[in-house]
Amino acid sequence: MKLKMMYSFLNSDLEIIEKTLEETVNANTSILRDSSLHLLKAGGKRIRPIFVLLAGQIGQYDIHVIKKAAVALELIHMASLVHDDVIDDSDLRRGQPTIKAKWDNKVAMYTGDYIFAKSLEIMSELKKPAAHKVLADTIVEVCIGEIQQIKDKYYFEQNVRDYFRRIKRKTALLISASSLVGAIASDVEEKHQKKLHKFGYYVGMSYQIIDDILDFVGTEEELGKPAGGDLLQGNITLPVLYAMEDEGIRKRVSTVHEEMDREELLEIIELIKSTDAIDRSMKISNAYLQKALDAIADLPKGRSKTALINIAKYLGKRKF
Repeated sequence: MKLKMMYSFLNSDLEIIEKTLEETVNANTSILRDSSLHLLKAGGKRIRPIFVLLAGQIGQYDIHVIKKAAVALELIHMASLVHDDVIDDSDLRRGQPTIKAKWDNKVAMYTGDYIFAKSLEIMSELKKPAAHKVLADTIVEVCIGEIQQIKDKYYFEQNVRDYFRRIKRKTALLISASSLVGAIASDVEEKHQKKLHKFGYYVGMSYQIIDDILDFVGTEEELGKPAGGDLLQGNITLPVLYAMEDEGIRKRVSTVHEEMDREELLEIIELIKSTDAIDRSMKISNAYLQKALDAIADLPKGRSKTALINIAKYLGKRKF
């Protein structure tokens, strides 16, 4: 089943989300407006708004209330992508030029800041103090994660614990916040809020590990950027850490730098793929996926729970 079919009953509400996103980033300043809309129009799975809506459907669901939370979470995600592209010096995202490539680093940084600010502005319209606290804490952790990612670039001595801590802040916390804020916005029972919070966290961890695997085994067409891009940018992911347990591979990987010849990088990628690093990483992703499914096993039955389960399985089982 295709991803969009899993939540097709949300189509009309997602159209409202998309329209609200466009209205929210539509600045008076032409450069901010054009750069923000450029990123928005590049598309994306909208996983975070979908999780907000699905979690909200377990409670007293009102699209005109919950849309504020859904838009806020997606805007935080978008802002972090803009900043990431500056940090990683990335020219492509989803097969399209990044904001820093189409304009420059300064425009990209201010665009990211602007989108962050707009997320706070629309979230302030949701009269749920608990949701505001979750969002504020999440933004703090996302920012700490971005700084840590900078510090960890080309740091080949980092360990698996460092990696898990980094992807928690990079991906998992925002997805878990999406599930929790959606539940809070719709007055879901507190015991179910906690389950949805855990579910989002575990899905986020599984999802990011799969992304990191795909960076080695996916095609440029599938990834929207050349394979091995993360390693070239100095991001040491789980498959790399496992592969570097072989001292010979560790020495080769440690030679990676930003200006490395593409053919030499491809040789290192093949070395990594020749080990059991991909399979081991996949097992860890599967373990997180199972934890996610277990977390919501006791939620009330219904199409929203079914959709959450199917989406989690899809994100954790993307083919490569």
